[in-house]
Amino acid sequence: MAQHAALTLERWSRFTLDQQILMIANEMNRGSKFIGPGDEVRRRNAYERALALVDLTVGANPTRGLRRELLRWRDLLAALYAGAGWCPEAHATAFRVLLRFTPSASRQIPHVSGTRPD
Repeated sequence: MAQHAALTLERWSRFTLDQQILMIANEMNRGSKFIGPGDEVRRRNAYERALALVDLTVGANPTRGLRRELLRWRDLLAALYAGAGWCPEAHATAFRVLLRFTPSASRQIPHVSGTRPD
């Protein structure tokens, strides 16, 4: 995972929670673009980068409830990462749930392909 290899917890902690969630969402958005049969490796790489950013976010945020919910969401993402094939419904659901973590991120739901407002 070379793209975020130099990203430390200290540096990640300087971003607001809104920024952290939106950067994770960026990787999810990237993953949603790789839907073809030959795109599995690229999609898994996007999920892998998102998993790494979630781990940093968990480490950077001491609020117990937030950490618990982030770890639950991470389980959804891990299932997508480990799953066989592309499941657009599961991806859209996980993406939408992620965007619900902060009000700022929630405002992005109408603009994200493959997600629909609740």
